[in-house]
Amino acid sequence: MLRTQAQRKKMCKECPMARTADLVGDTCSLIIVRDLLESPRRFSELTASLAGVSTRTLTLKLKNLLAQGLIERTEYSEKPPRVEYALTAKGKALKPLVAAMRIYGEKYL
Repeated sequence: MLRTQAQRKKMCKECPMARTADLVGDTCSLIIVRDLLESPRRFSELTASLAGVSTRTLTLKLKNLLAQGLIERTEYSEKPPRVEYALTAKGKALKPLVAAMRIYGEKYL
């Protein structure tokens, strides 16, 4: 993943593949998208799926995916409050990419 804003601007300006990789090019983000392709999830469910990832890291990844318009956050006024994350149409469009990565991993890794 590109580390600085300058690197992103230089590399991702015109290349669609580089822009996509920058958008979801880290393992945590891809696993979040993979999980949300199945169904909306609560924070605790995502935490369980990403064993070993700190809650701070997960929070930052979710904020980034929200900012990119790939996921949406729904708050329910229950006691205790409940929050679910789900993919937007833009996020659901990543399904073929996630499926292709799964097939590649099963076949070659």
